[in-house]
Amino acid sequence: MSGLLVLRPGALTTVQDRGRPGYAHLGVPRSGALDTAAHALANRLLGNPADAAALETTLDGVALRALAATTVAVTGAPCSVRVSGRPVAWGAPVRLSPGAELEVGRAESGLRSYVAVRGGLAVAPVLGSRSADLLSGLGPPVLRAGTVLPVGAAGPVPAVGADACGLPGAPSELLLPLRLGPRADWFTDGSVAGLWRAVFRVSAMSNRIGLRTEAGSPLVRARAGELPSEGMVLGAVQVPPDGLPVVFLADHPVTGGYPVVGVVPPGPSLDAAAQARPGVPVRFVRSR
Repeated sequence: MSGLLVLRPGALTTVQDRGRPGYAHLGVPRSGALDTAAHALANRLLGNPADAAALETTLDGVALRALAATTVAVTGAPCSVRVSGRPVAWGAPVRLSPGAELEVGRAESGLRSYVAVRGGLAVAPVLGSRSADLLSGLGPPVLRAGTVLPVGAAGPVPAVGADACGLPGAPSELLLPLRLGPRADWFTDGSVAGLWRAVFRVSAMSNRIGLRTEAGSPLVRARAGELPSEGMVLGAVQVPPDGLPVVFLADHPVTGGYPVVGVVPPGPSLDAAAQARPGVPVRFVRSR
């Protein structure tokens, strides 16, 4: 029998691929891996298609048993990786024999590690994606001990050393480029001008839905009243009544009623947001 048996699921481990875009009109978030570059690297190391499903762990890793011979790779937040108690390489293909136990340890920096397997995880797709969506409940459930994860057919063996450059480490300060609009005029000119000088912190209330901030200088409304619900996009920076920005991540709702002061474009900055631990300073930088 092929597959991976979950021995220790970790604090929050989910199956993620590149998500399910194109269904926002049905109220379905995109979802997918938060750190897209780390997810892509794990798949490249194994010769998988870029959209192959892998595991996304949160802070304290995961433990798995190989039910058949396979190859895995761990990227994202740096962590210890052991096979049946023996240290092996992080950020490189690692061969597992039948019965071998893979232990992905606690993140040494950052938050989220990615565990890919050659052939990808072959859980049943929903609306074209194998991603777990914590907001809507679509896709496979959060990992539990005793779950068997099916593995797909392996692709061609990748070239050795193709990704030796690695990835940037977890941010000690999160700098987020921000394009103002569409509702920047709902805030006072002084608040918007002060946004570029303010230093917020990542809140412990952050999750896959959004990166919440704390401390800093709250934005002050220039308008009273409520804003009708409108569409939201990945990276939208919504400002709730407390004035502290929330950056929408992969599992964000597709509509919202609080004003959006600006949008952080998809790319390296949102990948860095996926690895920013609570307490990390957050600054917004004006982007055009």
